[in-house]
Amino acid sequence: MLAAVDGIFSTLGREQFFRWLHILSGITWIGLLYFFNLVQVPGYAAFGDEARARNIAIDKVTRRALWWFRWAAVSTVVMGILITASVKDSFSGYFSDGFGKSGKGLAISLGMLLALIMFLNVWGVIWRNQKVVLANAANVLAGGEPNPDAPAAGRRAVMASRVNFIFSFAMLYLMVAAAHVVYLGNDLSGSKVGPFWLIVLILIGVLEANALGLMPWKTTPNKGLNVLSDGPGVRNPILSAVGFFVIIVVLCELFLTS
Repeated sequence: MLAAVDGIFSTLGREQFFRWLHILSGITWIGLLYFFNLVQVPGYAAFGDEARARNIAIDKVTRRALWWFRWAAVSTVVMGILITASVKDSFSGYFSDGFGKSGKGLAISLGMLLALIMFLNVWGVIWRNQKVVLANAANVLAGGEPNPDAPAAGRRAVMASRVNFIFSFAMLYLMVAAAHVVYLGNDLSGSKVGPFWLIVLILIGVLEANALGLMPWKTTPNKGLNVLSDGPGVRNPILSAVGFFVIIVVLCELFLTS
């Protein structure tokens, strides 16, 4: 009995406990991300002119969902950091043994990068703008005047949420690939590592800049790269997520094999 308890608090026990919480939190975070993008956004659009019904749904449903969403994102990232700190009892231990030159190390590093960008989008863009939307819904329901800034804030939140959706397919693959994909090589040369990072960083940078409205077409629906997250229903976001995932898989095949 004591041995079992001691095992829970051992280095391996802590790591496994953190991994369990990391996965549980991640399921909650990404599950709600999919709910927002695949269910809520098209569902709320179907309200049409029924503004009061939509505002009630925003106030009573979205408010609660966003609480779980943003704190699940925090828990996922914190548990991920604790996992790295638990391996070999040091942060440096996780990144030792040629981590930066192995396919496994590069895969998990890219997965971490995508997850951190998604986390920053949650707190820096989605939540900041959704607070405006939530406040507007509550104010209108109480008999106040609509906030003219609310639609623009909602659009910014949706664009950030869409790019998180697009990133999520590849992020989840990379997290799993680091442990389970057998073709990832070791001792990769700089001629593979350098181009890999260059291509993925440019691709991620362009998509993120577009989501932040920094491109010439800004947040205009269905203009420029915004078509990746707009279009009819949820077809384009799903196709974009699959497309980004396929590109990442191909890049892993090209550059992360020995």
